[in-house]
Amino acid sequence: MDENIIQNGDFVFIVLDPKRRWLAQAKSGEEFHTHRGIIHFDDIIGKSYGICTFSHPHDSQGYKFYILKPIPSDFILHMSRKTQIIYPHDAGLILVYGGLRPGSKIIEAGTGSGALTCILGSYVRPNGHVYSYDIRAKSLKQARRNIKNAGLDDVITIREGNIVDDALDHKDIDAVVLDMPIPWAAVKKVKKYLKLSGSIVSFSPTIEQVKKTTFALEEHEFFEIKTVELLLRDMQIKRNATRPDSRMVGHSGYLTFARKIKNRENPYRGIKPQKPEFVEMDGMPLRRDSDD
Repeated sequence: MDENIIQNGDFVFIVLDPKRRWLAQAKSGEEFHTHRGIIHFDDIIGKSYGICTFSHPHDSQGYKFYILKPIPSDFILHMSRKTQIIYPHDAGLILVYGGLRPGSKIIEAGTGSGALTCILGSYVRPNGHVYSYDIRAKSLKQARRNIKNAGLDDVITIREGNIVDDALDHKDIDAVVLDMPIPWAAVKKVKKYLKLSGSIVSFSPTIEQVKKTTFALEEHEFFEIKTVELLLRDMQIKRNATRPDSRMVGHSGYLTFARKIKNRENPYRGIKPQKPEFVEMDGMPLRRDSDD
């Protein structure tokens, strides 16, 4: 089956212009209604992603819509949600600085709407897995729908649970991603789930949370601890008036990264001499300045 051909039940990304765009499931016999007319899914099912279609009725509407194959950032920004999302640029930094790759095993605490969960799942497939936990049953219900819609339920397991209090059955985890109000409280518990050199990543909106998390990481001997803030600004490209966009997300959150190590004292550099060391000057020639 050609993955670039739209099948009945596939998700499509519908774009009218830079501000008006939707994520929808193309089902035979159904329609998608917009203020610029109606899109008939039968017009696009069986055709390739990347085509244009025109809204009905053609004689009074007939606006052009672009039909694209959804990418992970489309699911993040346009999926159904009731909680704040982690933006795609922050998600990209989590993947790179967290050392994640296809085949990684990840624990996520704070599923929310499942936006970041979908990014993680799409990146670790086909042999990796994401184990995501949340204490809110309503969030999990919405997240399960979003993850199923994204076609990632084979690599993502969602469970109701408290990562701070519950004993989870995990070991040799490559990374733990924390998106929760008190990440510092989870540091001690999740350390035992991580493999050596594994990563812990914490997303926090305030610097007070970052400070408490950093101190907890130091207390439990994590290594390579650092915090970053990533600001992303779009550009308006015009022939004679190119400039940064006047609007941007000024702050999304802080990302704190650290690595698990097995620390030990240095047995060599800490050795003290058995007796005081000094230089014997007896018999040494002394420098005398020339009379010249």
